Amino acid sequence: MMNSNPPLFQQYELLLQSTAHLQPLHNGYQPTSSVLEECQLPLVDLKGLESGKEKERMACSREIFEASAEWGFFQVINHGIRSELLSRMSKEQMKLFAVPFENKSTSGILDNSYRWGAATATQPNQFSWSEAFHIPLTKVSEADCYGDFIHLREVMEELATAMSKLARSLAGVLVESLGHRKEVFEDMCDESTCFLRLNHYPICPFPGEVTGLVPHTDSDYLTILHQDAGGGLELMKGSQWVAVKPIPEALVVNIGDLLQAWSNDTYKSVKHRVVTNSVRERYSTAYFLCPSNHSGIGSCRQPSPYRHFTFGEYRKQVRDDVEKTGYKVGLSRFRL
Repeated sequence: MMNSNPPLFQQYELLLQSTAHLQPLHNGYQPTSSVLEECQLPLVDLKGLESGKEKERMACSREIFEASAEWGFFQVINHGIRSELLSRMSKEQMKLFAVPFENKSTSGILDNSYRWGAATATQPNQFSWSEAFHIPLTKVSEADCYGDFIHLREVMEELATAMSKLARSLAGVLVESLGHRKEVFEDMCDESTCFLRLNHYPICPFPGEVTGLVPHTDSDYLTILHQDAGGGLELMKGSQWVAVKPIPEALVVNIGDLLQAWSNDTYKSVKHRVVTNSVRERYSTAYFLCPSNHSGIGSCRQPSPYRHFTFGEYRKQVRDDVEKTGYKVGLSRFRL
């Protein structure tokens, strides 16, 4: 029987052998034993946004604002995405990742977006023990991308539409909270740069040494994540990693770099990671709300702590940094 998992062990072992003589670069990584506690993220009930009472709508908007400013992360319930749809997505995702590794890596399925490990890693702590598909929204509805996975296409189309609607709604609340019209990001967001990412974190034989996804911030406006009950997501609170406790049927929302820049650091794009597990595998699905490449990120008010830049410039700088150093530098490159 052909193995469905990529050769993570072999690649990681090569990195260990090739860097045995070097001092380790920590890049924000600490062993999972250093995590103090499992935290309860702010939980926002989004039915308040649909209330006929202005006071309830304002209270819900305030909760979203405060969570984004203090934590950069929060969880939402009554978000409008059916649990049945999320369950179908999880089942189809498991089928997809169960395909033999050679097929996933060479068949071109899902716009040839398959990736695993970390091609640019030069140190063991830059390696991600995971595999993923990274699909632009413009490709989600193209039948040619799916091969034999007909049902996956149906589910992904429905989920992409639902997550896009939710992301734009939340972005609108955050924009209005800083005194701007909610359509600000509507005018800039582009389906060619927004995308879905399907993640699989296989069982790892040494979970205290390597992460499933290395510490990073997201290079977008806003991310919406559906994770399974296994947990594994951790975020940096102050100078300490804290584990995010999964809540059934809740979605995780986090602020991206672009929204932090636009808000003049009012909202926080927080470093986060996924830890590995030695007894169970983990799956998640993420939606990333992004502007078009030529869109200037701008600022909610002047003066801004950042120089003017477009999303295309930001993506290129992140890509260049990762290729040269193995890790993302991020917004500090653009700070005045």
